[in-house]
Amino acid sequence: MTISPPTIAEPAPIAVAPELPELFSEAETRRSRFAAITRDPATSIGLALLSVLVLTAIFAPFLATHHPNELDPTARLRAPSAGNWFGSDMLGRDIYSRVVYGARVSLAVGLCVAIASTFFGFVFGLISGFIRWTDGPIMRLMDGLMSIPSILLAITLITLFEPNIFNVILAITIAEIPRTSRLVRSAVLSLREQPFVDAAITAGTRTPMIIIRHILPNTLGPVTVQATYVCASAMIIESVLSFIGAGLPPSVPSWGNILAEGRALWLVKPYIIFFPAVFLSITVLAVNLLGDGLRDRLDPYSNRDI
Repeated sequence: MTISPPTIAEPAPIAVAPELPELFSEAETRRSRFAAITRDPATSIGLALLSVLVLTAIFAPFLATHHPNELDPTARLRAPSAGNWFGSDMLGRDIYSRVVYGARVSLAVGLCVAIASTFFGFVFGLISGFIRWTDGPIMRLMDGLMSIPSILLAITLITLFEPNIFNVILAITIAEIPRTSRLVRSAVLSLREQPFVDAAITAGTRTPMIIIRHILPNTLGPVTVQATYVCASAMIIESVLSFIGAGLPPSVPSWGNILAEGRALWLVKPYIIFFPAVFLSITVLAVNLLGDGLRDRLDPYSNRDI
């Protein structure tokens, strides 16, 4: 009797899942992030207002109806009319043209101060938070600067130098650096204790590479939000300095100078200070609305969708 060997069934072929196509390209991801930020109505309003103000500052020579420093003694203290949309001041200068050119000064000061204070605050905060022996000296210096109100510190620095736009930006930047540096330091102190940083240190990664690869990208979100608030604060400080005569020269058409020139007549000619005050308020409001929107999207702990 012949016994045939048992037949072994061939294993069924293993089904391989089809390769999934890439759902989102890099450009689509960027567009989705931008759409998420602008989905909030308040953020959209702030972005729209700020865009209009930036375009106004860029195209000020084309939008202005007069030269901002053009004197016309025959048109002194004119009420708003077809010839002078916002009226004229005590020297016959067109207030509308001066307000339009003033947008350049305020936005330039706010943007430059935000960039400069963020850069130096980043540097000091990263060094202080990651290199332990530098924490004490740097933070004591920042504490000393923060103990003086920003406006008083800016006034003190400007009185030592010639009052021009560069020195105004420099003075306000020095006053704003401590806030950014302390924010970056607190974020770095938290990130330094994370497992991925410990793994990088154990692997022998050098400190500069750890900062660039692991620390720096994780601090960009809160610092970006802080930069918007610094920008708004810088514009207010510049206007206050010009208003009290410690900022830009009177010949520079800034909103603070226009307010200072019209404060003696605000009871009888309120339009002189009304229009620059409205433009300053709208600009600060737009920057703050944009900053709030960025905070809600970049800070997971304050996200409204959660």
